Amino acid sequence: MTSSALDEAVADDPSVPVEFPGGPRLQAAHFEPSRVPVEVARYGTRAHSLPVGAPGKVGILELDFAVRGTDSAARTEVVHHYQKSPLQIMRPLYYNEHRPDMPYVYVMTAGGGILHNDRQRMDLAFGPGTSAHVTTQAHTKVYRMESGYATSLVNLVIADGAYVEYLPDPVIPYIDARFYQRTAVTLDPGATLVAGETVYAGRLSRGERHAYSAYAGDFEVRRPDGSVVAVDRMRLVPRDGRAGGPAVMHGRDVMSSLYVFSPLVGAAEIADALHRAASGVITEGNGAERFGVSILPGDVGAWLRFVGDDTVLSAALHRAATSAVHELLTGRPAPVIRK
Repeated sequence: MTSSALDEAVADDPSVPVEFPGGPRLQAAHFEPSRVPVEVARYGTRAHSLPVGAPGKVGILELDFAVRGTDSAARTEVVHHYQKSPLQIMRPLYYNEHRPDMPYVYVMTAGGGILHNDRQRMDLAFGPGTSAHVTTQAHTKVYRMESGYATSLVNLVIADGAYVEYLPDPVIPYIDARFYQRTAVTLDPGATLVAGETVYAGRLSRGERHAYSAYAGDFEVRRPDGSVVAVDRMRLVPRDGRAGGPAVMHGRDVMSSLYVFSPLVGAAEIADALHRAASGVITEGNGAERFGVSILPGDVGAWLRFVGDDTVLSAALHRAATSAVHELLTGRPAPVIRK
């Protein structure tokens, strides 16, 4: 079956089994979401150029972290690394003088952005007692699409005693973009996760505001036994240059969320730290900028959400909140993240 025939088969009947060239990581069952929200799925998979599964259309990244060494020489290292372009990483950096055991890992996209019918999947596993910070090299650009849609799957498995910061840079959906991102976390009760997500309304410097077709995001945290800890779903389908209600973007230019799960300190203490940090950045004179902080279900942690029109202010709030949480949970000041 040719590439075009493969794409037509998927578009006409998603139940038709399709076998793509390559090993098991390059089969649709591995990189396709089990469910795509209707807001995005309605655009189908027919392609005006390269179809799903074509060379360069599937990015895979796998990283396993484990503690290596003993006593004062022990540090967290990447012990398994598999990558397929366009997803890749540079060598982990150890520049935090207060936590020399903690690697800082930058995820990069060789193609510069996400195109129609792109599929990405990341599997990051953090072993017992590990500590790591994972971010992106730059903003994630979701380019204009004339057909199909793009998806990204992020799977985090965090073992007992691990401390993980997963803080990618903002996502920028261009005009006519259709994108679905799912972050699924398996979190041990004894582990800590600080995770963030920021979405811009578009290419603001070019006057694009909520001109994308659809943006859908799922953030799910479960225990190893499958029980649900927290779920946050976002569906943005702009109308007349606006998207969502007060809980999402409410016609604003930026929405940012920060989730903190940890057994190291009480949930109320985490919430107070987030609120103090955000209050130091957002004042009454900031106009359209708004934020809220609340405790997560089951007192497992706390979260913060910000909406506003100032990207610089959003970045400042993000830095203040993540730094405050880092210091609260580790007892050491946060470094300046090198970008």
